[in-house]
Amino acid sequence: MKTLDQIADELQGYDPQAMSADDVLAFLSKLVTPVQDVLELPLFEALGRVLAEDVISPFDVPPHDNSAMDGYAFDGQQLSADAPLELQVMGTALAGKAWQGSVNAGQCVKIMTGAIMPQGLDTVVPQEFVKLSQVGETSRITIPPGLLRTGDNRRRRGEDLMQGKPALQKSEPLTPARLGLAASLGLKTLKTWRPLRVAYFSTGDEILSLGEAPREGAVYDSNRYTVFGMLSRMGCQMIDMGVVRDDPAMLEAAFTHAATQADAIITSGGVSVGEADFTKAMMKKLGDVAFWRIAMRPGRPMAVGRILPIKSASSPDGKGASSYKQHSNPDGAVLFGLPGNPVAVMVTFLAFVRPALLQMMGASTAPAPQLKARSMEAIRKKPGRTEYQRGWVSTAPDGSLQVKTTGSQGSGVLRSMAEANGLMVLHHTQGNVAIGDEVDVMMFDSVI
Repeated sequence: MKTLDQIADELQGYDPQAMSADDVLAFLSKLVTPVQDVLELPLFEALGRVLAEDVISPFDVPPHDNSAMDGYAFDGQQLSADAPLELQVMGTALAGKAWQGSVNAGQCVKIMTGAIMPQGLDTVVPQEFVKLSQVGETSRITIPPGLLRTGDNRRRRGEDLMQGKPALQKSEPLTPARLGLAASLGLKTLKTWRPLRVAYFSTGDEILSLGEAPREGAVYDSNRYTVFGMLSRMGCQMIDMGVVRDDPAMLEAAFTHAATQADAIITSGGVSVGEADFTKAMMKKLGDVAFWRIAMRPGRPMAVGRILPIKSASSPDGKGASSYKQHSNPDGAVLFGLPGNPVAVMVTFLAFVRPALLQMMGASTAPAPQLKARSMEAIRKKPGRTEYQRGWVSTAPDGSLQVKTTGSQGSGVLRSMAEANGLMVLHHTQGNVAIGDEVDVMMFDSVI
């Protein structure tokens, strides 16, 4: 396990008081390590988990050449570009069983979608493209010239998956489509990395829990609910530790209890310049923690590091830690100390915490693609920091993407975040944005 100082030494130009967004991502990628515990889960329980090994196809998919649609199967060598092709219908091939019989030149078989292609036949004409005639008990079809090429509308054996080859890759998150693919291979279970355990709490004497009576100067805690929602959509196991007051004993109990329970700890509040020093002091006392000033808006202050577990510590409710389930993590829990302002919490989570947690979950960590959209308004921006503007992306009359801000960009204005569907990312070196300029957008999708 590398210390924060060792990681800093590996990064050129590291300055905790002037971190760029790219600096933060580079540092976190060296700080966090993936979980190692493997669970074998039934498919219905595996959604959102991350694969711990490749899934190898036990057979070819499809297992036979088959028809891609309802129509008539025949030998495509008989096609002519200049003359219609007339064929006698010899029977019907249904999905789920092989058609028994032989087909000669001048003959065809009616075939259903997914039915095995009869021996010697390689082309299917859709039923709506043929002229059907009946003479006594004999059915015949006529195919217009120039309509098909040999091999059209046939699915080849193994064209989707080949036996013995990877069907799914290790480190891929299990989406609904990937679960369906695993099911199509007859697999009942999949080996996945265990879910990440994340403890989170809000700090501050001015924070009210829901149900408490309003009081002057106090605000209701929204951060725990947005963090809960974002962690839920990532499939994490969550430990909600509520609101912790600015009291050294309570903060120490919260941090040490969280470190015995979780792989990661997320706090909001207590890391800004001018705030009470209790939280920062306790972070330093209990672990290896750095405090950053990030060149970004909103967000700026952030604490990162590790909190070491102390098994003899009491939990925040006064119970001994022994009354809680421990986990073996000698390196402690990774700490993400986020600002207190509600929008800043969500932005720093999306920009930095989420990629780090995905890496800890064992997922491949390629950056999420950002969309390009044309700004519908002018935006003032000074080079030297990354700005995340709340925006709404829509489709312009010409079919291109366009984006506009959703109102006040203050870091405490939740409404403009709730009305947005993405963040306009104005990069570190970028200056003013004019109407019509293209900007990058980090879409929320299912994250927020």
